[in-house]
Parts: sequence; C-alpha cells; structure tokens
Amino acid sequence: MAGWSSYRRLLPFLKPYYRPLALVLVLSLMSTSLNLMQPYLSKLMIDKALLRGDMQALVQIAGAMILVSLGGFALNMFSSYRYVSASADMLFDIRAALLQHLQRLSPRFYARFRLGDLMSRINSDVSDIQRVTADSLLSVLSNVLMLVGCVVLMLWLDPVMFLIGVVIMPVCIGLFVHYQRKLTALTRVMRQRGADLGSLLVDTVMGMRTVTSLNAESHEIGRFRQRNDAFVSAMMKMQLTSFTAGALPGTLLTASSSAVILYGGAQIFAGKMTIGTLVAFMTYQSRLFSPIQVLMGLVSGLASARVSLGRIFTLFDTQPDVTECADALPFDGLHEELRFEQVSFRHGGRAILDGIDLSIPAGRFCAILGPSGTGKSSLADLVIRNLDPDEGRITADGTDLRSLKLNDLRRAVVMVDQAPHLFNDSLANNIAFACPEATDSAISEAARLAGLASLIARLPEGLATHTGERGLALSVGERHRVALARALLRRPSVLILDEPSAALDDDTERVVAEGLRQALPTSTIIVITHKPALASMADMTVTLVEGKVETRQRPDMLSQFR
Repeated sequence: MAGWSSYRRLLPFLKPYYRPLALVLVLSLMSTSLNLMQPYLSKLMIDKALLRGDMQALVQIAGAMILVSLGGFALNMFSSYRYVSASADMLFDIRAALLQHLQRLSPRFYARFRLGDLMSRINSDVSDIQRVTADSLLSVLSNVLMLVGCVVLMLWLDPVMFLIGVVIMPVCIGLFVHYQRKLTALTRVMRQRGADLGSLLVDTVMGMRTVTSLNAESHEIGRFRQRNDAFVSAMMKMQLTSFTAGALPGTLLTASSSAVILYGGAQIFAGKMTIGTLVAFMTYQSRLFSPIQVLMGLVSGLASARVSLGRIFTLFDTQPDVTECADALPFDGLHEELRFEQVSFRHGGRAILDGIDLSIPAGRFCAILGPSGTGKSSLADLVIRNLDPDEGRITADGTDLRSLKLNDLRRAVVMVDQAPHLFNDSLANNIAFACPEATDSAISEAARLAGLASLIARLPEGLATHTGERGLALSVGERHRVALARALLRRPSVLILDEPSAALDDDTERVVAEGLRQALPTSTIIVITHKPALASMADMTVTLVEGKVETRQRPDMLSQFR
C-alpha cells in the first residue's frame, strides 16, 4: 500500500541534491519573510501616515512596500527555477535507476507483467511524481513557512482575535486528513483503471492484423468502451471528492473570517484597537487561510504522487532472479568447455530440464534438437544467465557461471532469440546497437555474413534504411538476419542461435550457415533448430526429449524433428 513510507524512500534520490535544495529552502524563507512584511507595512501606512496626514511617512512606507514586493518576487522566481532544475535531475535519476533495475529482471517477469501497466508506471507515474515535485512540494514548503509566520504575527497583534480566527482550524485539519485518505484510495483505483485501458490499447494495436482479419473491429471497440467507462467513472469519483475536499473547508474558513471582523470592529468602536491593526490582522488571516486552502487543494496531487510512488517502488521491490555475487570473477571467453552438471530447471511447477549432464567443448558447432517444449530455449537462457538453474550448475572452463561477472559473461556469450527486437532506427544502427566503436566496414561485413547483402543492394538507402517500429518494415526473416549481424559484429566467444533460420528460405539458410563459421572460426556456436541446414554443419548434436539429454546423433537422424 502506498503510504508516507514511499516519500521516505525518495531520500536516497534527494541526497545528491541537498545543496541546491538547501539553497531553495533559504531563498524561500527569505521570500516568505519579505511577503510577511507587507501586511505590517499596511498597518504603518494607515496608522502612521494616512490617519495622521504625514506625506513623508506615506512616501517612505510606499517605497518600502515596492522594494519588499520586488525583492520577494525576485527571490521566489530564482528559488522556483533552482527547485525545478533540481527536481528534474532527481526524477531523471529515478527513471534511470528504474530502467537499470528492469534490465536486471528475468524473462519470467516480462512474461507475467502486462506491457501496458509497465509503460504506465514508467511513463505516467514517473511524470506524475515529476509534476508534483516540481509544483506541489515547492508550494508546500513556501506555504508552510507562510503559515508559521502568519500565526506568530497574528498572536503578536491580538491573541484573543487569533483564537477566534483559528477555532475552526481543527475541524479543517480533520477534513484534510479524511479526504487525503479517501483520495489516496480513489487515485489508486484510477491508476489501475488507466493501466487496464493502456494494456488493452497495446494489445489491440499490436494485434491489429488479427483484429481486422477476424472482422473483430466492433468487438474491440466494445472492449475499449467498457475499459474507458471504468476509467472515466473512477476519474469522476476522484474529481468530485477533490472538489468537496476544497469547498467544504473553504466555507468553514469564510465563517471564521466573519467572526474576526465582528470582534475587531467592536474593539475599534471601543477604542481598544486601531484600524491599521485590524487591516493587518485581516491580511495575515487571509494569508493564513490561503496556505491552508492551498495545502488542502494539494491533497489530490499528493495522494496521486503517493500512489505513483507506491507503484514505482513495487517495481523496485521486484527481486531479480539472477544476481551477481559480491566477489564475481572476470571472464574473457570460453577456452576449454561449457559443462552442464545435473542441471534441473522448473517453470510453472513443471520440470523443463531434469538432471541434464552435457559437455560442449570450446570451438565446437553444436546443434540442439528436440520437439517443441522440451527446454531448448530454457537451456539457452541458462547459458546467458537470463535464468539460473534450480539445481545443479553450469560451468565455463570449470567455473560456475554464477561466480562470473555478468557484464563479462554477456559480452562473451551472445544470444539471438526466436523473436529478435529491432529498434526504430537504420539498419546500420540496429546492427551496431550499443557498439559505438563499430566502423562502417565492420557493419557491412557483419551484414554480408548474415546474408543481408542482397537486401541491402536493392534498398535505395542501403544500410541507412530505417527498419520501422519494432522492425516491421522488414520481413520476419530479414529481422532475424539483422539480429544475427548484430551478434556477429560483436565477435562473441559463444554464440547461441535460437531457431535462427525458421523464417529463411533454403538458399538464404545455406548462406547464413556458411557465414557463421566464416565469421567466427574459433568461437563456440550453439544452434537450436528444427531445420537440417545449420545442423548439418554441426560438429556435434544434442537431442532433448522430456527434459533430458536422450541421445547425441549426427544430422542424418533429423527427420523425426522436422
């Protein structure tokens, strides 16, 4: 549940910015002090200048009021600028830390977490926190300082009138707390309804071809209307509660102001109070009630931010399945063998791999065969440490993979999975993704070895051609070859290909198969495949059946798996 502890968890992100935030605090204090001088100057203007007809005093006090006003404006503007700058940097740190944490989570997390909900948290929730921290929290600071200053000056001017003016405050504070709790719950519901709506839109857009082919447009509009109605209903409930949270206390505060006017007027009639004192007190009272009303108006924003913080820290609290040990060892590549020792892996309560014993010598071209669902892809995820085995261990040159530095392992071991992702960028930038040192010639050579030469030759812009969103401007087979070129460019020590040629024709498959060994003559290549072209070049074959290594056989025995 999103409580005040969510705000406490922001402290590590606030710590690097304590100097600029301390400056903002000092500037806000100075600005508020100048603003608090204005009502007292009004008292002096009435009592010392206007009522006495003293023109010189009037000019002096008017000049002081102008200087105080300009000074307060300048200080407030500068403090706001500094605060927004610091809050923007802090929110970048939060978003960057969240993305880094998400990069450490395993495929299991992304299999069970809805994409729309995840994007809602990364985008909408973080943006909501940025809006509140940039606006609301600075407003809280300045208004709290104004509230304290007004209380002190009102007590100094007339303690009895102060008691009359604040008698209703406990009721207002009680209403504040009540509506704050209610708005927190309603905001949480609205966020969830928004995530439901976002998930539906993502599903619909990604599955648009299926929707149109099944003539299901009306069905999808109906589902969208149902989710949208639920979101709008939650939003309207929150808006109504937010309006009530501000209007009801405001009405009570107006009644309190009327009581102060009656008492002050009676004191003036009795000669016990000056007109300037009443005017100053009423000004302070209005400035006292204004911070209270502003704070109450911030209930909705603060409640929303608490919910957003809770949703974001829920992601931070999701523990990675794979972690790096404290004394992790460096790894410069496979030199002797990759060994599976009694490796078992379960998913969804089912044994995917059961006591696997397997040795793949370094430099071998190994084909892994077997029916669908026998754990071939899980085996690949275990080697690259997207997942860890439930039992047993996998070693590289005798060292448990869990003892190696993750960055080193994933630099030396590269996997091309069944559905490779391309970014909305050029072919060249997709191939050279995260390899800024790659030269144009190296990119072209990797593309050639991956069988992309004919594609690039017929494209007017060649490697500068954009691949479109998720690479959809290319065919499935072309996307696989771009991902393969990306892997070949890195010259990995171990290359794992999960069904790399499933979408390729026989001729292209042969080009890719020949290019693999040409590009990586000393690397260990592990191919998960159902097709014979790649497996026919393998030095060894491994067959997985029902989670076990049943046989090792030559490619001429592949027909039963095609």
